[in-house]
Amino acid sequence: MKLTAAFAQLALRDGDESANLAAVRQACEEAAARKAELLVLPELWLSGYDLEHAAELALEPDDRRWEAIAALARDHDLAVAGSLMVREGDGVRNALVIFDRSGHRIARYDKIHLFPPGGEDQHLASGRSVQVVSFGPESLRSGSLDGVGLAICYDLRFPELFRAMRDRGATLVLLPAQWPQSRLTHWSLLVRARAIENQVFLVAANRTGRDRAIRYAGHSVILDPWGEAIVEAGDPPAVLSATLDLDAVAQVRARFPVWGDRRADLFGEELSGLQNPSGHA
Repeated sequence: MKLTAAFAQLALRDGDESANLAAVRQACEEAAARKAELLVLPELWLSGYDLEHAAELALEPDDRRWEAIAALARDHDLAVAGSLMVREGDGVRNALVIFDRSGHRIARYDKIHLFPPGGEDQHLASGRSVQVVSFGPESLRSGSLDGVGLAICYDLRFPELFRAMRDRGATLVLLPAQWPQSRLTHWSLLVRARAIENQVFLVAANRTGRDRAIRYAGHSVILDPWGEAIVEAGDPPAVLSATLDLDAVAQVRARFPVWGDRRADLFGEELSGLQNPSGHA
């Protein structure tokens, strides 16, 4: 199967939902013009990194803003993935939510690893489920797609999560982020390491620009299963796309079958305390 995927690297405005929604609408137009089927947005793309106001900015289950987000996908015949602040019971979670081309919510992953220096552990509740999800036959123009792993930003530093996704059948990983310029080297190394270790395609959409305290790194990228960049942005806002031959994953794994050489008898690779997902969220 071939899939044309895109990322939107955006200069978000913290707490300014109308400006962020307008920027994403323009990004959807650009992705659609590129004939993309899937667009990955940065972490917390609607609210920005305004954690102090998480309780007010979070989307409720019956929130009218869901329809505005669904319309972005539906109006552009485009599956859209990105993370949002979502209220779950008494807590707020950082959730990667995917809308298919018809505007239906088809998947959700709640960020497992919260970033203490950014105060995430003070304002957000963590997820406890690894998610490898599927797109149904009507979700993309090219048809069904299985094996899509989901992660968010700081998750990148925990290789066990990506190993668990590979064990659950992941061939493509989507990663929204708000990664700072001060750790750009870490970003560049870690996205490549996760693709190489697990022999997966990886679409990483990072924020760019700056807020009051942080300059963001940009350098969003689409990587192949060898860890080679197919397309990569620099610092400015950008929408870039690439056509992924997902059959190449099996070819790479057959040519270089490193997965079978793991010594699971000497060290465990299961993520204790994380639930095995059933597929769609």
